[in-house]
Amino acid sequence: MNRRIHYTEAELVKGCQKGKSLYQQELYGKYYRKMLGVCMRYTNQPEDAEDVLQEAFIKVFKHIKGFRGKGSFEGWIRRIMVHTSIEHYRKRSRYFMVEMEQAKEVELNADQLSDMSREEILEVIQSLSVGYRTVFNLYAIEGYSHKEIAEMLGISIGTSKSQYSRAKALLKEKLEQNEKFHAQSGILA
Repeated sequence: MNRRIHYTEAELVKGCQKGKSLYQQELYGKYYRKMLGVCMRYTNQPEDAEDVLQEAFIKVFKHIKGFRGKGSFEGWIRRIMVHTSIEHYRKRSRYFMVEMEQAKEVELNADQLSDMSREEILEVIQSLSVGYRTVFNLYAIEGYSHKEIAEMLGISIGTSKSQYSRAKALLKEKLEQNEKFHAQSGILA
């Protein structure tokens, strides 16, 4: 009979810092699904997300000795996932960002999102181009400032802001289309 042992986060960190494979497997199992979701937000294909996830976990295990317990361990892992996702696309994309004029500010309506499932929202975000999606995820979901995003991606702060505004405008347009579709299908049902 094979019983699974549940370690505390501190035990997992210490075991991984010692390079023990059992602890690495447990840590991977604990965070796999959540971190795959993070990687999916930055990639176009599930296979790419898996590749990024594997690469990022290698970095987690390589650099875990540097984690000192200050701040959230999950947040530390998440940052590695985000940065690895960005590196992945910077390596593979000749055309990553375009300079754009400052776009007008667009507000997203929370009611439009409340009727959608998590999967539907992810699908709408995934439909954005890689540049728009990356800036949107970094700013709206991960909480980075436009200055930090500009430094990470090697773009200007103005480009980050305009990419974000354009992403919101496209998302709003897609959400409105989704709303109309659901309204029409409700009438026909």
